[in-house]
Amino acid sequence: MYRFLISAAHKSSGKTTLSVGLCAALRQRGLAVQPFKKGPDYIDPMWLGAASGRSCFNLDPYLMQREEIVALFQRASGGADISLVEGNKGLYDGLALDGSNSNAALAHMLGLPVVLVIDARGMTRGIAPLILGYQAFDRGIRIAGVILNNLGGARHEAKLRAVVEHYTDVPVLGAVAHDERLRLVERHLGLMPSNEADGAHRVIEEIGATIAGQVDLRALIDVAAGAPVWTEDPGEGGRVRGRPESGARVRIGVARDRAFGFYYPDDLEALEAAGAEIVPLDTLHDSRLPDIDGLIIGGGFPEMFIDELNANAALRNEIRAAAGSGMPIYAECGGLMYLARSITWRGATRAMAGVIPGEVVMHDRPVGRGYVRLQEAADHPWPRFSDGPATGIRGHEFHYSSLENLDRDVEFAYKVERGHGVDGRCDGIVYRNVLASYAHLRGVGGNDWPARFVEFVRRAKWPAADSCDAAFPGARGEPAPAESAPVAG
Repeated sequence: MYRFLISAAHKSSGKTTLSVGLCAALRQRGLAVQPFKKGPDYIDPMWLGAASGRSCFNLDPYLMQREEIVALFQRASGGADISLVEGNKGLYDGLALDGSNSNAALAHMLGLPVVLVIDARGMTRGIAPLILGYQAFDRGIRIAGVILNNLGGARHEAKLRAVVEHYTDVPVLGAVAHDERLRLVERHLGLMPSNEADGAHRVIEEIGATIAGQVDLRALIDVAAGAPVWTEDPGEGGRVRGRPESGARVRIGVARDRAFGFYYPDDLEALEAAGAEIVPLDTLHDSRLPDIDGLIIGGGFPEMFIDELNANAALRNEIRAAAGSGMPIYAECGGLMYLARSITWRGATRAMAGVIPGEVVMHDRPVGRGYVRLQEAADHPWPRFSDGPATGIRGHEFHYSSLENLDRDVEFAYKVERGHGVDGRCDGIVYRNVLASYAHLRGVGGNDWPARFVEFVRRAKWPAADSCDAAFPGARGEPAPAESAPVAG
């Protein structure tokens, strides 16, 4: 299994742009490239997925158990020629003092050679102790090469190459000149999602061509080929997550458009594995809800599209009516904002779906940011698959908005033990069969939310169904499986 980790000495070194460019450049050479992103992130994986033509999966040591990371990595890498893992922050950065959730720890776990991206602006001889220090800090990490980024010109490159060659044994795999064209479209929350960027594929092709001209792709492939032979058996964890189907299939709408696009691909797979048929919904253009039994509205940037969302009053009214009639709806962050009475941003206020009794106000600085830990309420609306007490849930949040003028009698599904949530104490607003939170969940680490939501939708559709009805969908009006025609006698 050819594989490598692309990391950096520190955050904002340009590793995302380089990773996107490498995915595109390797793909242009005819290789099947499987991308991964370390940590909680939606935007980088969108670009990596678009550049590689394959879904990008997140590997998160804080949210996932070790066996889950290994199983997902091995399963997703199947059929690929080479796997690229983009780190987050610096190589040794992480929450834990012992580095157990750092990029380096992930490299240990998956046997990943490390390609270190160094922002070399203003550096010459000082690059040597930087590289030597990173090597010495953890001798178990193999720094297989460096890519020098943001170089000032040919003379700067020549000096750096000479220093690295003289003082270290680490090969220079590439030297990328400072180039404004390499900057992905940015805005207030970082990189613009590729589903919003005009001409994203053209931008990716240009980045790929530029990187291919300044990085030794053959040497990079050799680095990936030098990864240790994979011997670990993923066992049962190698299957797609999601509890086995226990009843009739249900149709679940998923909002996927320029305003909403933050979903983990393995969570979507887990929804299907649990018995959901995913039906796409465009909140900007669809005037009617499709024929669905439940609805998911993930994160995104609805504030960027408040005029378009407001103009689509027909869909907003349908969603409000569906929520009022008991349709199961799950919304995260941007989805919560859309379900509120209104969104106010940059002096403009626009009406939204009006399901949640509160108004969203955007701010210049983050209100909630980072990992969260939630304690699930005993009366959480979704069914549990065990009789034990509610357990703690890990997730993450990143929102610049707050929910103002919230009705005092609102019910919550979670107590916040770490993070901010809605008000610093609670998260997960519950209204009838609607659950809307600022926290982003992921169906890992014992938190099988996709299967729980599918079962919740199933029970809402067939509230009186007993075990026989669940086992035989045709008993409640669902089409029974086709049988062979009887032989005429």
